[in-house]
Amino acid sequence: MTRFRPCIDLHQGQVKQIVGGSLRDDGTAPVENFTSERPARWYAETFRADELTGGHVIKLGPGNDAAAREALAAWPGGLQLGGGITLDNARAWLDAGASRVIVTSALFDAQGRFLPAALAAWVKRVGCGRLVIDLSCRRSAAGWTVAMNRWQTPTDLQVDHATLDALAPSCAEFLIHAADVEGLCRGIDAELVALLGTWGNAPLTYAGGVASMADVRLVEQAGRGRVDVTVGSALDIFGGKGVSYSALLDWNRRNS
Repeated sequence: MTRFRPCIDLHQGQVKQIVGGSLRDDGTAPVENFTSERPARWYAETFRADELTGGHVIKLGPGNDAAAREALAAWPGGLQLGGGITLDNARAWLDAGASRVIVTSALFDAQGRFLPAALAAWVKRVGCGRLVIDLSCRRSAAGWTVAMNRWQTPTDLQVDHATLDALAPSCAEFLIHAADVEGLCRGIDAELVALLGTWGNAPLTYAGGVASMADVRLVEQAGRGRVDVTVGSALDIFGGKGVSYSALLDWNRRNS
């Protein structure tokens, strides 16, 4: 059954909700839906108290290491960590309390070409059981194309069953943001969720566009109960009005 998994997105040291497609390296300010007055630690403590497992912390650019460490310290072993993770720092982040590390860009060269040798090095360094592969993507002529560098750079890797089959033995699970709808609160990419649900051979978490509990139910329906979901900008604890945190807790209890 589909479960809600929590998230903590960090930007410039604060918990924020950002329109994913607006992140740029050229100095342009991203579109921010919400900036929290509460620290990352508060969210981690809340998720721990409510036993919401399998959530993740994402560092969106520099300046987020201290906040990430606070969140991990608040729930050692309870949260995955992504954003700027490298072979050189991965072990330190695991030692700091991350249950798993999440990687995308580190598996590609600067031109976006997938590097099988890089994935093999990650498996050797951290083990497939502590590695999450982020296949966050944008729509393309081929269907969905993985995008790296905070979803700015398209790669040569497609999100399809062949890719999932090839990568699954090297990781514990997949995280997939639908970057075209991320942060917009206008509904999910149901076709992408359906693609993931018809595979379903490893744990999968979808993120992007959830605006209401109807969208959560649609993830379960389209994903055949094989795809978990995270909710960001629509969630009341992130300033949203479409989904209440208590409703998601009830959802998980019914699906446990």
